[in-house]
Amino acid sequence: MSLAGFSLALLGLSSPPASAADGGYVGSNVCRACHPDVWQNFYKNPHYKSIASGVEVPAKTGCEGCHGPGKGHVDARGGKTTIPRAFSLMTPRRALDTCLECHTKDVSRGEIRRSVHTTADVVCSNCHSIHKSQTPKFLLAKTQTNLCYSCHNQVRAQFNMPFKHRVNEGSVNCTDCHNPHGTQSNSWRMGTHPRMVSAGADGEQACIRCHTDKRGPFAFEHAAVRVDGCESCHSPHGSTNPRLLRRPTVMTLCLECHNGAPGFGRQGDGVPTQSGTHNVADPRYQNCTACHVRIHGSNADQRFLR
Repeated sequence: MSLAGFSLALLGLSSPPASAADGGYVGSNVCRACHPDVWQNFYKNPHYKSIASGVEVPAKTGCEGCHGPGKGHVDARGGKTTIPRAFSLMTPRRALDTCLECHTKDVSRGEIRRSVHTTADVVCSNCHSIHKSQTPKFLLAKTQTNLCYSCHNQVRAQFNMPFKHRVNEGSVNCTDCHNPHGTQSNSWRMGTHPRMVSAGADGEQACIRCHTDKRGPFAFEHAAVRVDGCESCHSPHGSTNPRLLRRPTVMTLCLECHNGAPGFGRQGDGVPTQSGTHNVADPRYQNCTACHVRIHGSNADQRFLR
């Protein structure tokens, strides 16, 4: 009796059907004989539906759907190198290709291949754990926040600042703004893909999903918002300044663009910083948004006044 048949007999299981053995496929019950720790929770895994349906071909069923035909592995009595597709021994590109054989409907093949993660050799098996996932949703190897922090330590520090999006508290998730599998082009920043930020259906920024009052369209748009996006003024992860601003005071932030430089502004002469109405040395004029309240865009005034 073969090793597979002997193991199945010990477990009281029947031998795999002849059709399952064609092409070196032995069936998942044979894998179960030596890997009971994996099989114990596999029924709760979304991949188990390939077994439960009973209609998939052997190459798309259970363990061998991912790892390839197991006959050689069984005949060799184990060994990682005898598995046709052992993910721990795969190159990043091959691991990605293997997952995309089934997951092209869930993940855009073109976008994930161009994503920053893929070009840095971060692929599916680096973030997802098929056998021992800590989270039932998406089979993540860790909880989402800790998983992202394992590489993005600088972001962890930003989320500990006084003013922040409440990711650590669980109110917001990284994937509410980012798509780790890659993003499509957008309508800001010249149609680039900034930090894999998820763009809306019409290319709008991810910020608009929550901050709907800033969506527009506006009759008078703030060029910085339309061209550079929200990050031109705000630090999205966290800041030491109120409203996640990049500068400690509103005036210093506005003066990065509205500094009176030639060629800027409606008439090409910029905004004068030492005039009777905009003398920034006078404290009365140092809080720009006290007058320009519709700073994200206005339907009434081109200077964003009330």
